[in-house]
Amino acid sequence: MADTASRWKVVLGALLVQLCLGAIYAWSVFTPGLKDAGWTNARTQIVFSLGLAMFAIVMVFAGRKLNDWGPQRLAFAGGITLGVGYVIAGLGSGTNFWLVLIGVGLIGGSGIGLAYVVPIAVGMRWFPDKKGMITGVAVAGFGFGAMGWVKLAGSWGGLIDSIGLDGTFMLYGVAFAVLVVIGSLWMKMPPEGWLPDGYVAPQAMGEGAEEFTPREMLRTPQFHLISLTFLVSAGAGLMAIGLMKLYPPEALVDNGFTVDNADAIAGTAMAVFFSLANGIGRLAWGILGDKMGRKQAVITMAASQGVFLLLFTSMAGNEYSLYLFATLIGFNFGGNFALFPALTADEFGNASVGKNYPWVFLSYGAGGIIFPILGGWLGDVGNFPLAFTITGVLCLVGAVAAYLVFPPHHDEAEKPFSVHGFLHNAHLFEKQKTPA
Repeated sequence: MADTASRWKVVLGALLVQLCLGAIYAWSVFTPGLKDAGWTNARTQIVFSLGLAMFAIVMVFAGRKLNDWGPQRLAFAGGITLGVGYVIAGLGSGTNFWLVLIGVGLIGGSGIGLAYVVPIAVGMRWFPDKKGMITGVAVAGFGFGAMGWVKLAGSWGGLIDSIGLDGTFMLYGVAFAVLVVIGSLWMKMPPEGWLPDGYVAPQAMGEGAEEFTPREMLRTPQFHLISLTFLVSAGAGLMAIGLMKLYPPEALVDNGFTVDNADAIAGTAMAVFFSLANGIGRLAWGILGDKMGRKQAVITMAASQGVFLLLFTSMAGNEYSLYLFATLIGFNFGGNFALFPALTADEFGNASVGKNYPWVFLSYGAGGIIFPILGGWLGDVGNFPLAFTITGVLCLVGAVAAYLVFPPHHDEAEKPFSVHGFLHNAHLFEKQKTPA
């Protein structure tokens, strides 16, 4: 019999799964050794980009198979796939480009895509009263896991120095497989009709009461508005990650810092302030979304991120303002991964989020390609500040797009992009919120 206490086991399982899936963000710890082995910068980024692309693409497949395979089997398959990928990467002394590309990028990224949606979908079914909180907990594990794997391979555990790249890849592969398989044991949906004690299923628009299939969702304006906001907000954060060790050192040197000091300060801004804030932001924004409403939280997050990015170019040349703004940008970047799954559930149905969110998540994959490349290209022509200005303005545009999101009805899906239907639903929603 499922009781309220048993749902907390899902939290433990979600954390175990997501701690391992965060391996994709730990890739940077391997790149110095790969460069020493003769890799170019481009080759290191090709592996990372392929991993991100496979993550987003395979996640759509996973969402479609969630009900057929069940969450336990899907998470199990993701863990084994991720683990096998890293073991393959270690077969050629950990430095063979094609083995690493196939192992970490193609197979490892696919494993992450298979398992990522499971804790989110299962967690929301057990915590319909705390959707933002449970999503924040799950994806915080993803963020903090990345930092843990980096430290174990580097300064804390010294794995790369002691057992080499090949040994570290293989050890991580075994660890990922074992931990995700253990976490998958708790990835079970609650019985049909189960609700937490004292919780009443929503009847109002915008609370996940109306279920949409992916096909119906894709035909609504709301999907495209949400995807646009996610594209620019997540893409801006991914660009900031890529440029945090490139642009601030230039700005610091221009303000009189030595090259070594500038590199150390930028490294601290990224590895400590941005990374910690990224993990904390995932949990904090999830809780804030529960309290202030998902839509308002997304508007606030995107708008403030736009302001921070616009101000960043005047702050990057000072050590302490760099730390502050790395923290603020990282905090908001983390919020994307707590708020957008819950907003998707609010708009298109709690029970359908496992199938629907992967389609929204494709905008993250697109942002991860467009904005880091834009930032790198502008940096090559000596204009890093313009990259932050463009993304700052686009985040403000994303905040406006989020403001225009109102809960859809199925008649919008039947008549896609109907302005009349969209405005009618907005009127109904506002009327519903107004006390009689």
